[in-house]
Parts: sequence; C-alpha cells; structure tokens
Amino acid sequence: MSLPWHDHADALPPPRTLADVAARLRARAVLMSHTAGTPHLGSCLSCADIVAAAYWRVLRLDPQRPEAPERDRFILSKGHAAVTLYAALAHRGFFPASRLATYNGNGDALAEHPGPGCAPGVEAATGSLGHGLPMALGMALAGRIQGRNHRVYALLSDGECNEGSVWEAAMLAPAQRLGNVCVIVDYNKWQATGRSDETLALAPLRDKWASFGWSAHEVDGHDPDALAALMDRLPDGSGRPVALIAHTVKGKGVSFMEDDNNWHYRIPKAEEAAAALKELGQEAMLAATPMVRA
Repeated sequence: MSLPWHDHADALPPPRTLADVAARLRARAVLMSHTAGTPHLGSCLSCADIVAAAYWRVLRLDPQRPEAPERDRFILSKGHAAVTLYAALAHRGFFPASRLATYNGNGDALAEHPGPGCAPGVEAATGSLGHGLPMALGMALAGRIQGRNHRVYALLSDGECNEGSVWEAAMLAPAQRLGNVCVIVDYNKWQATGRSDETLALAPLRDKWASFGWSAHEVDGHDPDALAALMDRLPDGSGRPVALIAHTVKGKGVSFMEDDNNWHYRIPKAEEAAAALKELGQEAMLAATPMVRA
C-alpha cells in the first residue's frame, strides 16, 4: 500500500514504507541545507525515522484542518532540526512542497528555527532548547480542562536534556498523571561540541526517566515501525506519561556523515549533496531540484 506523499515537480511515486518516507525526508534535508546554507544537518538526519513514524503512522490529524481542536500535537523541541519538520509537513500536505525552496530566504517564514505560526502544522516556536516539553504539558493540561482527549508528543535532543526545565517538566507530568504525553529523546550521543554523556552524565537515560515516574522504554530510533508501535500506545493504561529513549546515529543514512560531529555545523557542498542523495537512493529528487548553491 502506498503512503501519502504530496510533491511538486519531483513526480516521484508514493513511498510504500516508513523507511522510504524517512529516506526522502533525509534527502530533502540535505538539499535544503545545501541550497540555503544552513547547519545542523547531522541532527536533522538522526530524527528522520521518528518524524516519519509520527506523521505517517501515529498522529491523528487532518492536514486540511491544521488547527482542529481535537488534533494530536507534535512539538519539535530540537528546533535546529526544522528542515526535517518542514519537509514532513509539506510532503504530508500541510502546505505546498514548492514552498520548501524558500527555506531561510530573506523575509520568508520558514526560518532556520521554527517561528510562531510560521507554517500550517508548526505547533510552537522552538530553537531555544528546554521549552518543548513544558509546552507539551501545558497543551495536555489545557486539553484536560477543555474535556478533549488529544495526545501530545515532544521530540527532544539528548543534549537538550542538559536543561533544568526538562527535568522540572519531567517531575510535573507524572504528578499530574498526564498519560497522554509522550516524550521522544533523539539519543544520537552528540551535542554541539562533544559527546553528550561526557558533557553531563545522562546515562542511564531510560532509568532516569523511569525514576521520575514515566513509563520509559528504549527503542531503535531507526526502526520506524517499532517507533510507531510505541508512540501509538498512548495512553498506555498506566496513567503515567511515556518516555521513549530512541537510540540514533547522528547523520544517519549518509556514510560520510554518520557519527561525525563535524556535520553539526558543516554545510554540504554540491558534490557532497549529490553523493548523499545517491546513497539515500533519491537521485530522482536530485534531478528535479536546482542546486542553486554550487
């Protein structure tokens, strides 16, 4: 069965699996980083399977009604991975995919970090780390007060778990028995300038979330079907919020970027972008997309 994929000039056939979707999101992220000259590509690639699972399998939403009160919420708290979110929203049908070509243009709303209301489907302004989970809790509490049963998901980076506001929210959610909240930690083991577990003692990360009162699980962050199964099991019947520690690889999918933290800030040259799309099996996307930053 084909999955929905809204496109423009690419004329690619619809993807058939979540892994196919993730590969296309990665290819789109590479092209956007190259053409716009923006960094954080390694972080964009590590979370592609999580975003694919969310938008193509789990979230209860209607792209034609992006502000429907009953919709599930997804907050990209690691806002520096915005190109992955923008690509997902465009190809899921929230706005025309042709708009991705304006990313990071002078005065355009699709900025390097998501702004408030910058595009249909973007739930929150993020980029300053540590705020996505507190906002998710607020959305969940508001839903309870309003008698709604929507679910709220927040995708955090592992480096973001350095922030004290994350752990304040981690204590509040179980106290309020917010069983409709799920946090996914993109645990790629890197942050801007070093290994995450060498900067602060994050490990054992699952045990830390569990000790704070969450239903905590470890999962292969590059198995979108396993991710979707866990994400969709919300509420899980325990009355507790759910934490998924998704083990990932920074730069996943492109051999010369994988686990190389230089790609936190490096921007791919034209030949590197072309090589990346070839590895991802997305040469057709390359052929249809102008390489304006050669």
